[in-house]
Amino acid sequence: MTEATEPPDWMQRLAKATEEIDAQTFMRVPRAPEQGVRKAAVLMLFGESEEHGPDVLLLRRSDTLGSHPGQVAFPGGASDEIDDGPVGTALREAYEETGVLESGVRPLATLPELYVPVSGFVVTPVLAYWEQPSPVAPVDPAETAAVARVPVAHLADPANRFRVRHPAGYVGAAFSAPGMLVWGFTAGLINGLIALGGWEQPWDATDVRDLELALRATQ
Repeated sequence: MTEATEPPDWMQRLAKATEEIDAQTFMRVPRAPEQGVRKAAVLMLFGESEEHGPDVLLLRRSDTLGSHPGQVAFPGGASDEIDDGPVGTALREAYEETGVLESGVRPLATLPELYVPVSGFVVTPVLAYWEQPSPVAPVDPAETAAVARVPVAHLADPANRFRVRHPAGYVGAAFSAPGMLVWGFTAGLINGLIALGGWEQPWDATDVRDLELALRATQ
C-alpha cells in the first residue's frame, strides 16, 4: 500500500478557504422545508497532472435519464442507510458512477448543505483530494454518458466562462469544457471553488447566452 502524502499547497489552501463559508458563497439558495426533503452528497474530487496542473472530476449524465438528463455534474447521489454520512454517500456514488476507488481519495472537508428545489434534495458537497488517481470511466452507460478530469485552468480561463439563461428565466454561471456545458448547480459550485482557490480571473459576466443554444454548441 502506498504511503499517504500531504495534499499539495494549492489543495490545502482550498480546503482552508472552505472553513468559514456559508451556502450563499456558491449560490443563492432557499431555505429547505422542514419536511419532504431527501439527503444527498456530491464528491468534488480534485487531482493534479504534470501536464495540466490541478483538475476536477466531472461526469455527464445519460440523455435517457428521467432526472437532469445530459447534465454535467459531480459524482454523487441520494444517501443510503448504509452510508457513513455524506462522505460515505459521496464516495459510494463516485465508485458506482465512475469507478473511482475510495482507497485513493482523501476527503478534506464537508461544505454547507445546499437545498435544490427542483429535485427536493438537500445536498452536502464533499471536498476531496485524489492522492492516488485510479482509472475512471462510465460504469453504467444508462446512467453516465462520459467521465472527464477537467483542468482547473481550463475552467478558470475567461474564454470558457459566461452565463446562461434557462427558458424558465433562471440566469446562472456556465463553463465550456471539451464536449460539455457545465451549468446550474454544478456550475455554481465550481464558480465558488475557483474563487476560493485563488484561480479567479476577470471574465465577462455580461455575456449571457441562451441555454439551448449553448448546449447545441457543445455537441
